[in-house]
This record gives sequence, C-alpha cells and structure tokens, in this order.
Amino acid sequence: MTTISTTTNTTSTTASSGSESKIDSLNTQLTKLQQQLKNVTSDDSLTADQKTEKQQLLKNQIQALEAQIAQLKQQEAQKAQQKQESAQKESGSKAADGINRPTDTNSVNVYI
Repeated sequence: MTTISTTTNTTSTTASSGSESKIDSLNTQLTKLQQQLKNVTSDDSLTADQKTEKQQLLKNQIQALEAQIAQLKQQEAQKAQQKQESAQKESGSKAADGINRPTDTNSVNVYI
C-alpha cells in the first residue's frame, strides 16, 4: 500500500507579496500532484484498487490546494478593497484649504 502525506501550512500573511509567494508555492504543489495523478494510471506496480485509492487521495489533495488558493486570492481581494475604501475615506476627509475645498470663512472668489 502506498501512503501519500502532505503538510499544509495555513499561515496568514500581512503583505500581499507574501500571499503571492504562498499562492505560487501552492500552484507548484498543485502541478506536482496533477502530474502524479497522470502517472498513476501507468504505474504497473499497483493493483487496480491501489490505483483507485491513490487517485482518490491525489484528487482530495488537489481539491484542498485549490481551496487554499481560492481563499488566499479572496483575502487579497478583501485587503485591496479595504485599502481602496480607506483611501476614499481619507480623500473625503481632507482639511479645507480655501481653494479646492473652500469653507465659509476661507474661500477664494475669482471673477473674470
């Protein structure tokens, strides 16, 4: 019987570049698992039941990696949205300077 084991690390990162490298790493693992899945059918050392079991294990691992990738991408999208919202709030709360954002006591009237 063939045993396949993987270690999955679900550390959340604060930097988007850390998320990107994590996604790249997961994509690399995903590619390796997909290749292993293709190679199972040509492995003559396994019985039909063992091949089926190994294929199912590999498919489960692939699904888990795809779920992790989707979760990381969703987290990145949420962070980007939060940054955009905070930037919009910041631009809306700038102090009035009398020219572009006048107040009643601090404004410039120009007539030509």
